[in-house]
Amino acid sequence: MESVKEVDEEEGSLRGQAQVWQLMFGFADSMALKSAVELRLADIIHSHGGPITLSQIASGIDSSSPDIPYLARLMRMLVRKGIFTANDHPSSDSGDDHQTEYGLTHISKWLLHDSKLSLAPMVVMENNPWQLAPWHYLANCVKQGGIAFEKAHGCNMWDFASRNPEFNKIFNDGLASATKIVMTAFVPQYKDGFDTIRSLVDVGGGTGGAIAEIVKIYPHIKGINFDLPHVAATAPDYDGVSHVGGNMFESIPNGDAVFMKCILHDWGDEDCVKILKNCRKAIPEEGGKVVLVEIVVKEDSNKIFGDMDLVYDLLMFAHQNGGKERTEQQWKKLLQEGGFPRYNIIDIPDLTSIIEAYPL
Repeated sequence: MESVKEVDEEEGSLRGQAQVWQLMFGFADSMALKSAVELRLADIIHSHGGPITLSQIASGIDSSSPDIPYLARLMRMLVRKGIFTANDHPSSDSGDDHQTEYGLTHISKWLLHDSKLSLAPMVVMENNPWQLAPWHYLANCVKQGGIAFEKAHGCNMWDFASRNPEFNKIFNDGLASATKIVMTAFVPQYKDGFDTIRSLVDVGGGTGGAIAEIVKIYPHIKGINFDLPHVAATAPDYDGVSHVGGNMFESIPNGDAVFMKCILHDWGDEDCVKILKNCRKAIPEEGGKVVLVEIVVKEDSNKIFGDMDLVYDLLMFAHQNGGKERTEQQWKKLLQEGGFPRYNIIDIPDLTSIIEAYPL
């Protein structure tokens, strides 16, 4: 007769094996999600105003001959993951035949392309083959050092984007969608934070979505969206915002304050200090400040987002130039070396935080 210890060890071993299988095929979840976005499945269901059948979904797909069996298998997976609902309903008056109707959930509503807040462009961007290739070089980076993105593509991400208009658009669209979500959380938490600021420079501001949201709420502010020339060149016009192309490692436009959203986590410590020192030169000695929206890694990370702080940390490892997520002590050290001895952290519920840094 097996002892309790032997049964526990056997069950633990079986669970361990199951977890390895699940992790091994974790990519299938993201590929199914990407397929749902590319096929606009959430949009098709949403356009009908309620749950619809598989054939109705198929009729909304941009194809003259969609493969219904393939679609059924994809929907079964997406339902299992909670992205869509599935309920059987009678298809005739006799009630003998049934057909499945698929509906939206709180997850799939984030995949709607025309929603004000949507993660659809981010799903496409992060699961693009260009973005996935660097992940295959993580072990190589551990052995030899270097940047995974450069190993995969022969140059860093920013140079790659400047040479590849298609990637540049996918990348900027993805970041713009994430910016809307972050700014929706940031603005209510940073009440009156820009009341006394007359000019604000958004360093690494992409196509200008973040600074445009700030200026909309604080119309007295002169907004400057600062990014690489090939990014600034594609930015749309916003009231109260001017776009400036340049290099933050060389100089930053002058302003009363500098705003940076998820920029410093892209870079290693030495580069971050260079950027902060240029920020220090761009703002006045008195009344100037830098406002960072970044992840502050904590042991008791919010469970709603699970281990996303560590996922982002690996993402920086794969894609960026020595970038990483940092603890409060690591942020403190960077800020001091960059010329900002005083700081204040305001936690945004869930994942990110606001770090106010002052030169005096």
